[in-house]
Amino acid sequence: MAEFLEVALSFPTLPYSVVLCFAVIYWMLAATGIVDDDGGIGSGDGADFHSHGGEHGASGISAMFARLGLGGAPTMLVVLLLAFFGWTITYLVQLFFLQSLPAVLRWGIGTAVAVAALIPGAVVSAWVLRPIRRLLLKLRPVAQESILGRVALITSPEVTAEQGYASFDDGGAGLILHVRMRDGSRLARGQRVRLVEYLHDKNHYLVVADNDLPGLDVFPSDVSGDKEIH
Repeated sequence: MAEFLEVALSFPTLPYSVVLCFAVIYWMLAATGIVDDDGGIGSGDGADFHSHGGEHGASGISAMFARLGLGGAPTMLVVLLLAFFGWTITYLVQLFFLQSLPAVLRWGIGTAVAVAALIPGAVVSAWVLRPIRRLLLKLRPVAQESILGRVALITSPEVTAEQGYASFDDGGAGLILHVRMRDGSRLARGQRVRLVEYLHDKNHYLVVADNDLPGLDVFPSDVSGDKEIH
């Protein structure tokens, strides 16, 4: 055990030991829900950087990792794999070769080994990530198409600013939606309405009579994924 700690905490293994410990602690915290574990590399779902410098830095790292075949996976998973394989390589080289060298040679060759370990580490990490990436793609929820601007049919006795339901034909079993009118107006059962806005906090759609928006096929909106089953 003493020899293990001596090698793990000496150069060139030490930098990888630090990064590996950080990655392991991160995933332990992620398992408890204390930190987010959905950051991704090259997948557009990475960590949220609020400064422009952070955004450019994240894009540069993502692009570099993607070129190495490490894209499409959570950022910290890639860091964990690179650190683990880099640590394994430098540990073995330190244990069986570098320990017997003079200090000057140990530091010089150790530096070269620490940098060179990234190459086989990246290759093996990319190989390990292949099945993981496929699994993550299967688990990723399918983005739902916005239904704003589409036509629904009122099924409740009436739709007011306080209550109302409408059915929407989604090509399958159909959706029953909570809908509301604006400005105190009312619509009766059987009338066609347009879905013009979805209020997430109130969990319902604002609608207008279909004849109020003649010839409109799709209502312009920046809201996506607003299809709700009620």
